[in-house]
Amino acid sequence: MTAMTAKPAARKQKKTWSLWTERRLPSEYEAVTYKFHSHFRRAPAPFELSENWSINQFYLRNREGSRLTLDDWEGYRDPLTYTYRRYVTDQKDREVYCDNLIDEFERQDSYRKLPAAWLDFLGQSYLPVRFPGHAMQMSAAYVAQMAPSAFVTNTFYFQMGNEMRRVQRQAYLAKALALDTGRPELADSNIARTVWTQAPQWQGLRELIEKQLIAYDWGEAFVSRNLVLRPIFDHVFNREIADLARTNDDDLLALLHDDFRNYDEAYAVETTKALVRYATGKVPEHAVLLREWVAKWMPLGERAARGLSEALSTAPGADGARAILERTMTAQARLIADCGL
Repeated sequence: MTAMTAKPAARKQKKTWSLWTERRLPSEYEAVTYKFHSHFRRAPAPFELSENWSINQFYLRNREGSRLTLDDWEGYRDPLTYTYRRYVTDQKDREVYCDNLIDEFERQDSYRKLPAAWLDFLGQSYLPVRFPGHAMQMSAAYVAQMAPSAFVTNTFYFQMGNEMRRVQRQAYLAKALALDTGRPELADSNIARTVWTQAPQWQGLRELIEKQLIAYDWGEAFVSRNLVLRPIFDHVFNREIADLARTNDDDLLALLHDDFRNYDEAYAVETTKALVRYATGKVPEHAVLLREWVAKWMPLGERAARGLSEALSTAPGADGARAILERTMTAQARLIADCGL
C-alpha cells in the first residue's frame, strides 16, 4: 500500500466527560457539571490574563484565599441532582400552578374583597419586599459566581432563579391590587422604595442585606446569606406572611407563599445542609469557622428580624412582635442545628 492510498489513523472520539476519572459512566447530572470551573486553582491565575489584573487578584483573594477551602470540592452533590433541564421542567409546573391560582382568584374578583386595613398593611409592610427580594437575587448570583465548583455554583444559580420567581409574583400582585382596588399607591415604586429606605421597621433588614452584599469572601458570603439572612427572610416572608394572609381572607397570597416555602425555600435548605455537611465532613475544623461567621452576622440578623416582627405585628389579627420574633429566631436556629453546627 502506498502513502497515497493509506487510510488515516482513526481518531479517538472525545467524550463530553473526558475529565471524569471514576470507572463508571457519569450520570447526566455529573456529565454536565463535573470540573466545569476550569479557572479554579488554575496557575498562575484564574483567567488567562495578567496575574496582576484586578479580577484575577479578586478571585485569588476571595475564592482561592478563602478560609473555607478543601482539597476537593468536586465531591459535593446537590441532593436533588438538578441539571438546568430538570430545574426548568420542575419550575414550569410550579409556574403553571401559580398562574392557575391567580386566574381562579381573579375570576372571583378577590382583590376587591380584601379589607382596607389589610391593604394598608400590605402597602407598608409587604409590597416593598420586592426591593430586598432583588438584593437576595444578587446575593445568590455572587455566591454562585465565586463558588469553587460547578456542583456548588449551580445550586445558587437555581436559588437566584427562585428569588426572581418570588419577586415577579410580588410585583404582579402590587399592580393587580392597585388596579382592582383603586389604590394606585400600592404599585407606585417610588412610594415602595421610600418605605424600604426610610421606614424604621425595614432598616435592620436593609443594613443586613447591604452589608451581606459586600461580604466578598465566598465562604463568608455563603454563611451570611444561607445561614443568617435567608432563614430569617424566608420565615418572615413565606410562613408568617402566609399565616397573616389567611387571617385576613387573602388566600391567594397565602397559597403563593405556601408554594415558595414548600419548593424554593425547601430547596435552599436542603442544599445548604448538604454543603455544610460536606465541608465539615471533609475538614471537621470548618465547623468552628462556620460558627464563627454565624456569630459575627447574628447581631445584624436579630436586628433585621426584630424590625420585621414589629412590622408584621401591625397587621390585623397579628400576634405581638415578641412572639413573631421568637418564632423567626427559632426557625433560624433550627437550620443551624440541622446543619450540625
